[in-house]
Amino acid sequence: MRGLDPSVDTTGETEGAECPYCGSTDTEREHPKGPSLCRSMHFCNACEQPFEKFE
Repeated sequence: MRGLDPSVDTTGETEGAECPYCGSTDTEREHPKGPSLCRSMHFCNACEQPFEKFE
């Protein structure tokens, strides 16, 4: 059994996903579900870019 990922809380919400553009962790989840179950949409507050996070 694998250990829990510290970036995921018990509800499955990703906290502080790293922005692929600037590296900031000041990000917010915009939509809990993306085009598939393993993708979600996030927004970076530092560089103001949207990005997809793969779970």
